[in-house]
Amino acid sequence: MQTITLQNTLPLVFVGENIPASCVWQCSCIFSRGETVLVEAASGGGKSSMCAYIYGARTDYRGTILFDGLDISKLSMSDWLEQRRTHLAYLPQDLSLFPELSAWDNIQLKNRLTNHFTYSRIEQMLEMLGIADRRDYPAGRMSIGQQQRVAIIRAICQPFDFLLIDEPVSHLDSHNNRIAAELIAEEATRQGAGIISTSVGNPLLLDYSRTLHL
Repeated sequence: MQTITLQNTLPLVFVGENIPASCVWQCSCIFSRGETVLVEAASGGGKSSMCAYIYGARTDYRGTILFDGLDISKLSMSDWLEQRRTHLAYLPQDLSLFPELSAWDNIQLKNRLTNHFTYSRIEQMLEMLGIADRRDYPAGRMSIGQQQRVAIIRAICQPFDFLLIDEPVSHLDSHNNRIAAELIAEEATRQGAGIISTSVGNPLLLDYSRTLHL
């Protein structure tokens, strides 16, 4: 996948509202593979909705979203499975970890399907992010910041053309933010992928191609 285009897209909850001028809503917004884009918004501006629409997790919007010119409303369930397996990686704001499973098992649930990283590489990333000693802890007993680091590793355990990451470091200090950014940027560069990252004030410390405001 080379481009994701939002054409006159608007969450249904905003229809009829007097919303501020936006670089995304109610206009033509194109994300290109290989670029790194920061989408900033105030709380309630719709950044999580935007990511969920692109990933096909929600459809409560008007307008059109296109993958390489193809209207995503035409995709079948098998088409979506293929998109999510090989083209789109997604880290939602709620992280979607299984709280009863360990950090290691949460990551391996995905990595066993993709065979993307070796065990040693995952262990190296856990060490880099300072959570190697928590690998066997249930995710539900970890702090939100620790859970975010687990979810970041899990998110990049697959092939992708675009990585959607919704407030990925909201609970991380600048040191762990920087390390997480380095891991994400390294993997995206290796795959020639684009990154769409959202923030309400604590952005992932990447070198952004551009910044959009909702």
